Amino acid sequence: MRGSIPAENVKLKRAYEAPGAKDGTRILVDRLWPRGVSKKDVALDIWMKDIAPSNELRKSFGHDAAHWNEFRQRYAHEVKQNHLLLDQLRSLAQKGPITLVYSARDEAHNNAVALKTLILDD
Repeated sequence: MRGSIPAENVKLKRAYEAPGAKDGTRILVDRLWPRGVSKKDVALDIWMKDIAPSNELRKSFGHDAAHWNEFRQRYAHEVKQNHLLLDQLRSLAQKGPITLVYSARDEAHNNAVALKTLILDD
């Protein structure tokens, strides 16, 4: 699925932040459920576990910013192997806003940040 997706249609939000009226479709993009948060509080529309990094990749990255570039490359390869899910995200983002929900503490170096780039990449 190719086409122009406005960057403002793909938002990022930690699972620990309150849902907002402008979030659009809220999609958890982590393989593991966020600790200490109830399903009601997260207010998800979709839990897309299979778009999350593999356990092997997640553990090797360890949320270490020094491994960020390698993580992004390896994660892009994994996501492209699962292109149907990426196409689904792109389709949703073309129709309106989506929010990629994640639980990582580092707001600059996590799978949702990398995934947003892949969604917007033509």
